[in-house]
Amino acid sequence: MISFSDFEQSLAENGPPAKLAPALEALWWLRNGDWDKAHKLVQALNSSDGAWVHAHLHRVEGDLGNAAYWYRRAGKDATEISLKEEWQELAQFLAE
Repeated sequence: MISFSDFEQSLAENGPPAKLAPALEALWWLRNGDWDKAHKLVQALNSSDGAWVHAHLHRVEGDLGNAAYWYRRAGKDATEISLKEEWQELAQFLAE
């Protein structure tokens, strides 16, 4: 496990920390501008955490219908908070 603080600090590095959970690694890649890499990571996951990150990615993309599907798979309600706030919420949840 990695603390949220350590995860945030890692965002300035050239690559994600070793042994990050895939859903958290996807958030790392997203924050560092690689939506495709993030999406490939979550596509391979079969978990509610992966589905939640997947929903967020499709929200970022602007595909709200697809995002709604992934929110349902995650057992979450679709959200209207900002993308930045949701990224933060996800990262804190997955890191702690």
